[in-house]
Amino acid sequence: MAQKPSIPKGTRDFGPLETARRDYIFNTIRDKFKLYGYSPIETPAMENLSTLLGKYGEEGDRLLFKVLNSGDAFAKVDASMLDNSNALSLKVCEKGLRYDLTVPFARFVVQHQNEITFPFKRYQIQPVWRADRPQKGRYREFYQCDVDVIGSDSLLNELELVQITDEVFGALGIDVLVKINNRKVLSGIAEVIGHPDKLVDITIAIDKIDKIGIDSVKQELVDKGIDSAAIAKLEPILKLSGTTSEKLEAMKPILAQSATGTKGLQELEELFGLIGLAGVSQETELDLSLARGLNYYTGAIFEVKAKETQIGSICGGGRYDDLTGIFGMPGVSGVGISFGADRIYDVLLALDKFPAEAQSGTKVLFANLGSAEEKHIIPLLKELRANGIVAEIYTENVKLKKQFDYATKRGIPYIAIIGEEEMRNNCVNVKNLSSGEQIALDISGLSKWLKDNQE
Repeated sequence: MAQKPSIPKGTRDFGPLETARRDYIFNTIRDKFKLYGYSPIETPAMENLSTLLGKYGEEGDRLLFKVLNSGDAFAKVDASMLDNSNALSLKVCEKGLRYDLTVPFARFVVQHQNEITFPFKRYQIQPVWRADRPQKGRYREFYQCDVDVIGSDSLLNELELVQITDEVFGALGIDVLVKINNRKVLSGIAEVIGHPDKLVDITIAIDKIDKIGIDSVKQELVDKGIDSAAIAKLEPILKLSGTTSEKLEAMKPILAQSATGTKGLQELEELFGLIGLAGVSQETELDLSLARGLNYYTGAIFEVKAKETQIGSICGGGRYDDLTGIFGMPGVSGVGISFGADRIYDVLLALDKFPAEAQSGTKVLFANLGSAEEKHIIPLLKELRANGIVAEIYTENVKLKKQFDYATKRGIPYIAIIGEEEMRNNCVNVKNLSSGEQIALDISGLSKWLKDNQE
């Protein structure tokens, strides 16, 4: 019996319509990246596992897809390695599929530092892989659209990322909320509640507050060894309400004894001031519960959520002060943001906001009435395509009903008919397949008519 075809859970096939819609998302994002002076790069799907391990925290390490070495990969495994999954992984797996685009970018910068100009502004649109539990809005293979600048400490870079976010989602027609926080503020909070050594545990826990709620976050903090007095100090901070200015003012006395926390508040105050000057149209707010779980963030952090649908974050990022340092190039600060194309797709689909130009493509199909008609139509097809109109001819001379059915199933809006009489009169009959209306046109006016009559 033949094997039933399938694909791994958490991955997807994309047909013509889906691919056309995804191209619309990629092209919209790419155009905005280029508008701000960012240049494209690409990195391999596989990286050396040593490049990836330890960069995303314990949870990230568990979600890495590791590529088993060829041959007898376990031949030289020592029994002592069985208690250390990272050591075992490095022994039997030299490579892994990239988890995100930021760590490979840092590796790229260090490896090619003599070939690039700093500050280096790059964008990258490629797939990433995570061994996560598949669910709605969460996939094992998905595309990220990253934009980063490295080699500059200026908050103008953070502003530029907020502006790009504003323009991308404005162009896509998605109303979003841009949440902003600063990891220095979170470090300061960890200090003032008496647990500076528990910053990672605190950020991982509070980053889940939207998913599991404050009570579950508190329990997770208890499980991580954070005492009830510290949690009691933390809870009102996470629940702090009011405008961004009011939250900043309220936090100043709380973090007064933390130089790091105070520095974070100053950066936030400056950034929100720049955002006000830039006239950003999408809503932005300070969210003190925003943590972003990745260990490498050190400054401003961002998360974007669609207001009209519940699907989790559709964009996020932040500043990392020394990510290149792990590859031997310390002291180079960068900041970036990543657009989740797959979740953006789901949002546009749920809100029915894909425009007509994002649909799969042929504008007009020429009916095939015979050999003489084919020869007459071939130069017309060349002319239409030269004018940017997607046009085809049905390749078989069969009954018109079959040709009409084919066009309908393909979603082609117009069918053009040229027979003996039309060839003599140098004209064409064009039928709108949705309305049933038919019009006779001089052949010289067909291109303009199709452009003027978008379906």
